[in-house]
Amino acid sequence: MPELAATGILAPETGGRPLHIGVIGTGIVGVATAAWLQRDGQSVSFIDPNDAGSQTSFGNAGSISPSAVLPVGMPGMWKRVPKWLTDPEGPLVIRTHYLPRVLPWLMRFLRHMSEAEVTRIAGAMRGLLAPTFDCYTPLLQRAGATGLMRRDGCLYVYSSRAAAERWRFGTQLRRDLGVEMRPVEGEELFELEPALRGRFGFGQFAPENGSTIDPQALVQAIYAQAIEDGAAHLRARATGFDLADGQVRRITLDQGDPLAVDGVVIAAGAWSGKLARKLGARVPLESQRGYHVTIPDPGVTLNRNVMAVEQNIMVNPMRMGLRLAGTVEFAGLNAAPNPGRAEALIAVGRKVFGALKTETYTTWMGHRPCMPDSMPVIDRAPHAENAWFGFGHGHVGMCGGSTTGREIAHMVAGRAAQVDLHPFRADRFGLF
Repeated sequence: MPELAATGILAPETGGRPLHIGVIGTGIVGVATAAWLQRDGQSVSFIDPNDAGSQTSFGNAGSISPSAVLPVGMPGMWKRVPKWLTDPEGPLVIRTHYLPRVLPWLMRFLRHMSEAEVTRIAGAMRGLLAPTFDCYTPLLQRAGATGLMRRDGCLYVYSSRAAAERWRFGTQLRRDLGVEMRPVEGEELFELEPALRGRFGFGQFAPENGSTIDPQALVQAIYAQAIEDGAAHLRARATGFDLADGQVRRITLDQGDPLAVDGVVIAAGAWSGKLARKLGARVPLESQRGYHVTIPDPGVTLNRNVMAVEQNIMVNPMRMGLRLAGTVEFAGLNAAPNPGRAEALIAVGRKVFGALKTETYTTWMGHRPCMPDSMPVIDRAPHAENAWFGFGHGHVGMCGGSTTGREIAHMVAGRAAQVDLHPFRADRFGLF
C-alpha cells in the first residue's frame, strides 16, 4: 500500500513491517480509525459480527457539525426533567426497571451541568469537532464518496427571538469558541427554509456545519475502501485479550481462533465498556437509546439540517426521506424498543411542520454510547501499551468520528496529537 503511507512511520519492534492493528467495531469511529491507520501504512483487521454501519451509525441524525460542542446536560436543565418524564411526547424516558442501575450514572451526569463545567466541556469538544471536515475529506475522496456529505450549514430555529433567549448561554458560548452563529429572522429565515413559515420566527444559522445524506452509506464507503486497501473483517465478537509484558498479543473471539495482533483499538460504541475493563479502565459508559423516524414522502421540503430547539427535535433531509430524531431513553442494551418513542417523534414532527405527511414511515432504535460529561474516551489503555480507546461519543459520533480516527492513528504511530486529548482520558472519573 505505498500510495497510502502518508508518513511512512512504522514501529521498530516489528522490524519495519506494518503494524497489524485489530479494530473492534465497524461504526463510524472504527472505520475512520482504520482508514487513518492505513494512511500510515498499517495493516488492519476489523472485528465485528455485524455489517459496517448497521448499528448506531445507521440511525444517526446525520449532523456533521463543528458547532455541536455543548454537552447534553446544560445549566438548569434538571428543572425540566420531571415534566419531560411525565410527558409522552417529551424527549426523555427512563424505564422503571432500569432506574436503580442508571441512577449512579445520572448522579455523575448532574455534576457536569454547572456553567463552569459546561464551558470546560465545550472548549474540549470544540478542539475535537472543529477539524471534522478536514479529517473526513481525504477519507471520502479516496473512497469516491464526497457526494455523501453536504456543507450547507445548520439552522437552529425558535418560535421567536424572545424564546431563543432561554438558550442564550449556549449560543454565546459557541460564539466565544469561534463558532459562527448568525441570527436570522423574518424573510431571511424563510428564504433559507420556506417550510418554516408560520411555525418559527427566529433562527441561528451556523454556516460551517453540514450533514450527510446517508450516514450508513458514508460508513460503508469508508469501510469498503479500507477492505479494498487490504483490511480484513472477522465476523466475530471480541471477548478478551491475551497480554504479555504489558502488550496485547492476541484478541480472543467468541468463535474461531484468537487473532494475533500488534495492537488493538476498542471502538465498539456502547459495547466498549466490558472490553475496556479487561484492559484496566473502568468507565461509566451508558446507552442513551435513540430513536428516529424516516418519512420517504413527507410533503415537506427542507434544504439543510434543522434543529427545532424548543421541541428538541432534529430534522434532516436525506436521500431516503426526511429523518426526525431527538429522543433519549434509558433502558439498557437488552430491552426491546419502545414503539411509543417513535410515535412521539411523529407527533412532534406534525407540530413542527403542519403539512407533514406521515402515512408511511420507518422507525429505528439504537444505542448512543454516552459518558456523564458528554465527552468520548480517546486514550491509551492503562494496562496495555498497544491498546487504544475510541468510544463514548454520545450524540456526536458522526461529528467526531473522523477526528478521533486521525488522533488514534497519531497515538499508534507515536506522533504528537493535533488535538488536546487530556480531557478525553479514560481515568477522568477516578474509577480505577
